[in-house]
Amino acid sequence: MGKSRGELKAKLMAEAERAIDDLLDWHLSTAKPNLAQVEEKVLALRQRLSEQMSQTVIEAQAAVRPVPGPRCEQCGAEMRYKGLKELQVSSWVGDLQLDRGYYYCEQCRIGLFPPGSTT
Repeated sequence: MGKSRGELKAKLMAEAERAIDDLLDWHLSTAKPNLAQVEEKVLALRQRLSEQMSQTVIEAQAAVRPVPGPRCEQCGAEMRYKGLKELQVSSWVGDLQLDRGYYYCEQCRIGLFPPGSTT
């Protein structure tokens, strides 16, 4: 069973608090930062937080192994579950590193990371 809404919210809130703490620590240790320096720090933290939030939500919705396995787009045969594999995804919010269920079609020699990324 996947994580509850409360568990996901707690994880996301902890990540947001870490970003805020990092910003405040930087602010207190940086003498008179200019606007460009503040913006650079905030944008870096926003990038990190966006990646972490996206990764948390994606992992929560993709952790369950579908039964039966998905059908191969080329031949229509049921694809075989090969276990969890690491997948690196470049997204609008940044690079994400995910553990996803991986399926493989022996006949067509193609793999699939549901809900839809083929490799």
